[in-house]
Amino acid sequence: MLHVKVKAKDVRLTIPIPFAILNIVISILSSKFFQQNANKWTKEHFERKKLDFTFPPIDKKTLKPIVKELKNHKGIVLVDVKAKDGTEVKVRL
Repeated sequence: MLHVKVKAKDVRLTIPIPFAILNIVISILSSKFFQQNANKWTKEHFERKKLDFTFPPIDKKTLKPIVKELKNHKGIVLVDVKAKDGTEVKVRL
């Protein structure tokens, strides 16, 4: 399970994300429907900002073994960021 902790001036938020939900999100993000429409949905914004960017394809077969391996390393801190204004974000397995 991933544990996402966010601390701001007035807010403290902890979000537990089970690996099953993470696998579902990977399946959705790697679907052809989502990948085709992601570029359509952002095209107008990128044209206004004069950016030439397309979302790279996400391969489910590559990401699933990574998530499977992360299950074996519980307790590792993946992200630990502290901003100057006191905001903190921590992602832990």
